[in-house]
Amino acid sequence: MNKDLDRYILEHGTPESDLLADLYRHTRARSPYPRMTAGWMQANFLRLLCRLVTARRVLEIGTFTGYSAIALASGMTDDGLLHTIDNNDEVEDIAREYIERAGLSRRVIFHLGDAARVIPTLQEEFDLVFIDADKRHYPTYYRLAKEKTRRGGLIIADDVLWDGKVLDSDAADPRTRALRAFNDEVQRDEDVENILLPLRHGLMIIRKL
Repeated sequence: MNKDLDRYILEHGTPESDLLADLYRHTRARSPYPRMTAGWMQANFLRLLCRLVTARRVLEIGTFTGYSAIALASGMTDDGLLHTIDNNDEVEDIAREYIERAGLSRRVIFHLGDAARVIPTLQEEFDLVFIDADKRHYPTYYRLAKEKTRRGGLIIADDVLWDGKVLDSDAADPRTRALRAFNDEVQRDEDVENILLPLRHGLMIIRKL
């Protein structure tokens, strides 16, 4: 996207909090994979979706340093609870620190481990699920998340355009192949309605019927 247009869009939406801006800078300075952090345009969209569906129970698959977790938790109802899963304990301290600084600790439950193993153990029905973890397992995450999502609830998957690589039907990269399989599976699923938005690296918005 044109940088000037990108800046204009950000200037005409709810502004990023000082805390999230600080977390974004901190992540870029401390992590070798800063691109994994959701930008404010996407995080603000997730926060607003939580408000629109009056989300009380939210599942996040892929915590990283907690940027999107803070956005999601801030959009939930006052009695809301976010379950967030990640298998990387090296960034957990950063996520916990900033979630506490945001005053959201009581709304967030951390799960460290393999999401495919953790999700079946959660005794919750979710209003919204956000998938942003290992792209190779998106089809598995989708099936597990769908079982835990209420009718009328949302499942949002990030990075589904994968910098346009999904257009390559002969791609050998396992992440590209998995994302193509995920997108195709969602498109074939008669239990949902969906739209793929070219926001950031591609967001698939899925509503369970």
